[in-house]
Amino acid sequence: MNFEILKLKTESAVAVVTISRPKSLNALNTQFFHEMDAMIHHVATLPDVKVMIITGEGKAFVAGADIAEMVDKDQHQGTAFSRLGQHTFRSLEKMAIPVIAAINGFALGGGLELAMACDFRIAADHAKFGQPEVNLGLIPGYAATQRLPRLVGLANALYLLMTAETIDATEALRIGLVQKVTSPENLMEETLKIANTIAAKGPKAVRIIKEVTRQAWHTPFDAGEELEALRFGSLFGEGNQGEVGMKAFLNKEKPKWQ
Repeated sequence: MNFEILKLKTESAVAVVTISRPKSLNALNTQFFHEMDAMIHHVATLPDVKVMIITGEGKAFVAGADIAEMVDKDQHQGTAFSRLGQHTFRSLEKMAIPVIAAINGFALGGGLELAMACDFRIAADHAKFGQPEVNLGLIPGYAATQRLPRLVGLANALYLLMTAETIDATEALRIGLVQKVTSPENLMEETLKIANTIAAKGPKAVRIIKEVTRQAWHTPFDAGEELEALRFGSLFGEGNQGEVGMKAFLNKEKPKWQ
């Protein structure tokens, strides 16, 4: 697929995907969702890539969905547009490798929903966050009503969804919506540093951590414990990563992951 909205750059074991519709503040439209679907599948085929970063071009990460595209939709078309975005963001969430949002500016509406579908979020200190859909007589369509309470708690989520208040990076950090705040000029350097730190770990272990931990949202505790035990055990034995890592530790060497 030819990408017109998304740009891909690989740096060592990290893939950086940049959303490039700066004139519309990177607003999400149908073409974006199709391109992101294709990008997810493409990056998954790159054998050396262990972490993916998503960021925006210009002064916005993503300032929302494309209102000009949505305004004339009927009920059935609105539902279909919601399902399209939900499917894309669920595919992003289910990627085997970690996905980090590097939030360079406005992350509003669908932009915040995109960020929440990533595994965690690093923000520039001038970034702004919010779910303003209620101002338009709408609700979020790409699973903010599901992900936001899981990330920041029910009351915080309801407050943000119902008031449409825009919060700054400091408040987003306080409530757990983002994990780290940095200066704009250091955003990509800091995010790449984190990505490369993760990429240097046991790659199979990192993927299993993502799988098992994300299952905690949907799995009873006892079932989650059993899944953890099985995945823990899968890393042991001759030639497995646990053996490689533990022997390297005992020999005071750096592990050589397969």
